[in-house]
Amino acid sequence: MLSKLIIDFKAVSPKHGDLFRGRNPVEYAAELERKGVLGLSVVTESEHFGGSLSLLRDICKAVSLPVIRKDFIQTSEDLKETADCGAAAVLLIAATCERLDLLYEKSLELGLKPLVEVHDAWEMEAAKKLGAKYIGINNKDIKLLEKDSLGIETTKNLIRYAPAGSFIVSESGMDSADDIRKAISYGADAALVGTAFWRGKIADLFGGDFALPPEQNRG
Repeated sequence: MLSKLIIDFKAVSPKHGDLFRGRNPVEYAAELERKGVLGLSVVTESEHFGGSLSLLRDICKAVSLPVIRKDFIQTSEDLKETADCGAAAVLLIAATCERLDLLYEKSLELGLKPLVEVHDAWEMEAAKKLGAKYIGINNKDIKLLEKDSLGIETTKNLIRYAPAGSFIVSESGMDSADDIRKAISYGADAALVGTAFWRGKIADLFGGDFALPPEQNRG
């Protein structure tokens, strides 16, 4: 199961608050690579999720795993920054990208793999028209800053509309190892999980206590 996991490095959850809690994310990235996860994603949006480009850069330097940049990407400059930081892929959110088609093509030009995120059938159709090979199904609504709780049935409902041969990533809304297994059973090729990992909800997948080390003393 670890080989189907993408662990999300999101410093702050709008719903649950500080997720890192003084723990060193770069050290975690290296340990996750040793554990055999499929890849990592790094949230760089700062206002709501506490991310930064410096975190992306540091994690890309620390691992040889593919790293996805997650943010509200809008411009070619955003994509160039992503490539310059060493990321292998970039999240393009169908609900928020004003020119999804142009950003998709520019990503490919820069050598980035575009992971097109969808949340409903209309957005899945847009991904199909692009010829997207990597599609993320967000089980939560990014326009609500993922504070809703629609659950992983979104993956079950949308995956039937995915283009043949595409690589499907189920994102968010998975609060336990059982949720992850269920998303995979629905046909997802991978599960992207952040909050549940940092809150210790899927520690059993790592042999017990890997996701629950002591928090560093914040003084």
